[in-house]
Amino acid sequence: MYFTGIIIAICTFLTIGIWHPIVIKTEYYWGTRPWVVFLAVGLASIVAALFIENTIISASVGVFGASALWGIGELFEQKKRVERGWFPKNPKRKSS
Repeated sequence: MYFTGIIIAICTFLTIGIWHPIVIKTEYYWGTRPWVVFLAVGLASIVAALFIENTIISASVGVFGASALWGIGELFEQKKRVERGWFPKNPKRKSS
């Protein structure tokens, strides 16, 4: 039996699960300004995945990078969710 696909699926599920609270906390504490960090992390991860020979690790790093890039859009969507009142607004942070 080959478990590569299932291992990659589990890593993908966990990566998406990790990025969800990262986006929420990032917007809460810093607003949308760190989108550039998400971009840098995403691009660096995707480029790194190109040079990793191990299929499982390469796929996991690539998924991590793609999730970071997807997180940019989600960061701006999270801002809208906060404006709609769906998530709490940080009272100590000035608007970005």
